[in-house]
Amino acid sequence: MESFILLAAETAERGGFGLNLDLLESNIINLAIIIGVLLYFGRGVLGKTLSERRSKIEAAIKDAEQRKQQAAAALADQQQKLAQAQTEAARIRTEAEGRAEAVRGEVLAQAQEDIERMRASAAQDLNTQQEKIIGEVRQRIAALAVQQAESQLRSGLNADTQQQLIDRSIATMGGS
Repeated sequence: MESFILLAAETAERGGFGLNLDLLESNIINLAIIIGVLLYFGRGVLGKTLSERRSKIEAAIKDAEQRKQQAAAALADQQQKLAQAQTEAARIRTEAEGRAEAVRGEVLAQAQEDIERMRASAAQDLNTQQEKIIGEVRQRIAALAVQQAESQLRSGLNADTQQQLIDRSIATMGGS
């Protein structure tokens, strides 16, 4: 790099083409030329680019606002559906509680009827068994009484008493 600078300095001293190493003088002129060229040619391009960018931004903003409105409408619709669902759930719950209470009442009534029917059946069975036992006891007592009467009659009846008993029985049968 040093050799390049020396070569440029020697060329400038001879009066030919060379580099001007005075930074302040050469940069200001070059900068003015570049800014002028950019302003002349770049104004149309820069204006067009900025205009396109602006229209894209406006379109994006409009699109975002439209999506925001759609989202707000969808949110309101979903909130309305949620409120309807909650109302329906409350109605179903109330209805189910009412049905459960009715079923509970029916079950209790049926259980009470079953209990009463079982009690009546048990009482009837008890009465039947009691009557059957009483009948059996009466038959046994009667059989024992007949047996005892026969044994007493056999031992205490003589021929005359038997004849009188037979005559009375015939008279009783004949009189009826």
